[in-house]
Amino acid sequence: MKAFKPIQLSQLQPGQEGVIAAIHAGTDLYPRLAALGFRIGKPIQVMRRGFLSGPLHVRLGTTDVIIRRLDAQRIDVAQV
Repeated sequence: MKAFKPIQLSQLQPGQEGVIAAIHAGTDLYPRLAALGFRIGKPIQVMRRGFLSGPLHVRLGTTDVIIRRLDAQRIDVAQV
């Protein structure tokens, strides 16, 4: 099995999938992300990207979430 260097969630293109490898969020953001379903080891797919620095539409299992690009930069993903 190949080991992949994690990249930021914000770097994935629509249609690309990965597994959440790390979440680098402070005490204010981490609980919100956890409540939305962002957990280490969980598969994630980017569905759409907003224009310029707009939000990302991601899919976590069967749940679709819109996340700010700034927050997506705090999530590391290992591509699959």
